[in-house]
Parts: sequence; C-alpha cells; structure tokens
Amino acid sequence: MSTLPALRLPRPAWLDPRVARTEVLAGLVVALALIPEAISFSILAGVDPQVGLYSSFVMAVVIAFTGGRPAMITAATGAIALVVAPLALEHGVQHLFAAVVLGGLVQVVLAAAGVARLMRFVPRSVMVGFVNALAILIFSAQLTHLVDVPWLVYPMVAAGLAIIFLLPRLTTVIPPPLVAIVVLTGLALLAGWDLPDVGDEGELPDSLPFFLLPDVPFTVETLAVLAPYALGIAFVGLMESLMTAKLVDDITDTRSDKTRESWGQGVANVASGFFGGMGGCAMIGQTMINVKASGARTRLSTFLAGAFLLVLVVALGDVVSVIPMAALVAVMIFVSIATFDWHSLRTIHTMPRSETTVMLSTVAVTLVTHNLAIGVGVGVLVACVLFAQRIAHLVDVDRVLEADGSARYTVDGALFFASSNDLYTQFAYADDPERVVIDLSKAQVWDASTVAALDAITHKYATRGKTATVVGLEGQSADRFERHTGQLA
Repeated sequence: MSTLPALRLPRPAWLDPRVARTEVLAGLVVALALIPEAISFSILAGVDPQVGLYSSFVMAVVIAFTGGRPAMITAATGAIALVVAPLALEHGVQHLFAAVVLGGLVQVVLAAAGVARLMRFVPRSVMVGFVNALAILIFSAQLTHLVDVPWLVYPMVAAGLAIIFLLPRLTTVIPPPLVAIVVLTGLALLAGWDLPDVGDEGELPDSLPFFLLPDVPFTVETLAVLAPYALGIAFVGLMESLMTAKLVDDITDTRSDKTRESWGQGVANVASGFFGGMGGCAMIGQTMINVKASGARTRLSTFLAGAFLLVLVVALGDVVSVIPMAALVAVMIFVSIATFDWHSLRTIHTMPRSETTVMLSTVAVTLVTHNLAIGVGVGVLVACVLFAQRIAHLVDVDRVLEADGSARYTVDGALFFASSNDLYTQFAYADDPERVVIDLSKAQVWDASTVAALDAITHKYATRGKTATVVGLEGQSADRFERHTGQLA
C-alpha cells in the first residue's frame, strides 16, 4: 500500500537566528519610537495617552497576522487622529470607539469590493510626491522638540545622527537607531542632564487593555453621527496603508497582497475599537525605521513592535520615561532624510512639465492639509486632468473628396469627452457635398460623450439637407455607439 509524500511547508524566514535577531531588535526600536508618537496623536485626538498607546499595541499585533505586507507597521496615526478629533470633542470617547469599529467594518467591505485594485491608477509622480511630502512632514514634526529647549539638546541630536549614519561602516549587527537611543540615554543619565524626555510627553498606562463594548445607544441617530467619521477612518486609513505598502514593495523588491492588507486593516481597527483604541493605519515613519533603518523583512518585527510597546509602557514605564526626546528626534530626522527621494530633485529639470506639476501639487496639498490621503487624491486628480488634456490633442481628422462626389473624413485617435468636444469643429458643414462618410476605423469610442458628439455632427449635416454616415467601428466601440446613438439628445 503506497503512502502519499508528506506535505512540507516552507520554513519561516524568522527561524534563521540572524534574521530573528534583526527582527527582534527592529521591533524594539520601533516600539521605543512609537511611544511618543502615540502619545502625541492621542493629544491631537483629544483623548488620554493610553487610548493611542492601546490602539498602537492592538493594531500592530493584529496586523502582524492579518496584514498583506510583512514588516509594515500599523498603529495610531496623526491622519486618523485628525479625522476622529471632532467626534471625541463633541460626543465623547465611547462614540470614538464605536466609529473606529464601524470604520474597520467598512474597510473589510471595501476590501471585498476590490478597492486595492485602484492602486494601479496611482502614477509614479504621485508616489514621488507622496514620499517627499511624507519626509517633510516627518522632519517638521520634530521641530517642536527643537524649539525652546536646553542647548544640550542640539549636540545630543547631532551625536545621535552621527551614530546612525556612521555605525553601519563598523557593524550592522545592531540597528544604529537602537544604539543611538541607548547611548544617548546612558549619557544623559550618567551626566545628570535635565533634558526633555518621553515622560514629559504624557502619563504612561499601568494596566493592560481589556475588551469592551462601546457604550453608545444602538439607534439610527447614533449611526448618523458615526457614519461620516467611520467613512473618513476607512478611506484615509486604506489610502495611507496601500500607499505605504506600495512604497515598501519598491524598497524590498517584493510584492504584497493589497487586498489582504485592506481587510487586515479593517480587522485591526475593529479590534482597536473593542479594546479602547482610537484606530489607525500604516505608519510610514515607523515602517521606514523597521524596513529601511533596521532591515526587518518579516511579520515578526511587526508583532514584536506591538508586544514590546505594551511591555515597555506597562512594565518598564519608569525606564522608558527617562529616554531623552533628543534620541528619538535624531532617529526621526534620519528617517526623513532616508525617505526623501533626492533623485527627484536632481532630475526635476529633465522631467516632463506635467510630471513635475503632479509631483509638486501632491507635495503642496499634503503640506497644507497635513493629510497624505488628500494630497494623494489631489495628485491623482491633477494627473488625470493633465493626461486627458495631453491625449485630447492626439486626434487627427483628414478630409478627402472621393471620385463619387462624396467627402470622406478619416478620424485617427482615442475619442473621449475631452477630445470629442473638439471633433465637432473639424468638419466643413457648409462646403461639403450632400453625402459625407465619417470613417472611424482608426479611432476608438470610449464614452457616451463621443457618441453624443457624433450624433450632433450627423444632425448638423441633416439640418443642411446632407447625409453623414458613420462607418468603420468595431468591437466595443461599435457596441457603445449602437447602444447610445440617437438617445443622448
């Protein structure tokens, strides 16, 4: 009796000791950097610091299992904080928790509807603008920690940057950001310097998060209050997360499952709301620390970032609170420098003007609104308008008088709402003979606006007692024309 061969599953990469060491240290660095960020975002949202910290812990742990982009960090973010701040102010934190749960459910539905496929419509120029705006925002966020501070903060930040940039020349065994944090913390404690530290950012929680049902009325009125904020959480969170996943794909030369990432974000937000969190999405800054600065590549680093975060704030809060902010500022400045696409500045004079316009508009809108999702949306819109404007002028119309006394117009190019508006003016209605042929064998009809333009052309000929016939359409163009012609007047 023969037996089937045993099924051998691929061995997880993090079981390799060297990979595991990198993942563990990367997770620790990210957890340390997450603490002041989560506290700051909590303050921005108008809630207690523990709400942002709990959200960061829950989302990082959950997304490590459900996400589609290994090594990407998901936690409480400024973008989501801006969305939910008015709700927390007007209706309280319980409504915020309910909105986060509802927003997560919306993300799951959007994932099932295939929203991740829309990423193919994001052009490279928007991606470059997204990255550059992000780098500027990360850097500008550090400026508040460099104003009205003791003068020792400045040499401490400089020393931290020197460690991060120079240590890789000696060794890459330990992530340079972790070394910078440890060295600067030890130096500040040994010297007894009174510097701003993590403890100054807010009180750290001393207990574990627990499951809770949001204490809100289950009524239509409550749903009407929550719905706008839930939709904001869903759309802003997905856009930032999918853009970040695409960036990590480029950095690591690997592909991620965007659909899985979309519903994974939804599940993480649902869990966040049920455990007293403020929701969140992918964090580009912390992801860059994890992937680019620390070299992490697996889900282990994401899971450990959340686990270490909880251990650090609950069990080691007294130790974490003495870390000087100068050390974390140095790490984030390095991240901003490493994130910025410097090549885009060196080649800006050689790029097409439309590409540069799209990139700069993405950067400008993002910096003005402090919202990456809005910046990307405007960038895509500008790119679409400029693209439509560019190809609208690629339609050629040639007129030839045939031997049988008719006029033949040959149209070559893509016909859609932008190009078909000019098509109406390309015909010599008064001078043409009684019979006109419009040959579209070299053209493609893309929308109803083009069908309406063709109907307007034939109608204008008809008002002059002439006959215009459209010929040469095939496939979808023919189907589209036959379906709409004569019905759009």
